[in-house]
Amino acid sequence: MKKIILVRHAKSDWPEETEDFDRPLADKGLEDAMNMSRFLKANNISIDYLVSSPAVRALNTCKIFNQTYNLNFDTDEKLYNPSERNFESVIYDLDNKHNSVAFFSHNNGISNFANSISEDIFHFPTCGVAGFEIDCDSWTDFDGANKKLLFFYEPGKI
Repeated sequence: MKKIILVRHAKSDWPEETEDFDRPLADKGLEDAMNMSRFLKANNISIDYLVSSPAVRALNTCKIFNQTYNLNFDTDEKLYNPSERNFESVIYDLDNKHNSVAFFSHNNGISNFANSISEDIFHFPTCGVAGFEIDCDSWTDFDGANKKLLFFYEPGKI
């Protein structure tokens, strides 16, 4: 059994003359990311590995979660402006020693991917987190495996 945790980057800022890729987190985003990571840890949501979009706002959200979880993490360009297939490509490349992996990415891709594997979610708010159980022993079996939504949390509602 594998688990995927999808995390939309926390609330970002858009300072003048800043490219989309380089947008930093807003103060509210920093606070939400810290609160959400602590909430997940306090509720025994296990995570073995983190994979983030390299965009500043997603990567900083990932780093804040990593302050709580203290794990190895990596970045993958495919998680920046992702399609559903981008997520699947990253999943297929995961090492099977990781049983619970958190992905840090962006809308609309993260919402579209979540909706492609579950009809329970419509739209991720910033720093929204969804957890899915994937009925497989190998990440390469992801596509044909049964998937079940375990939880969906939003900042301000935890």
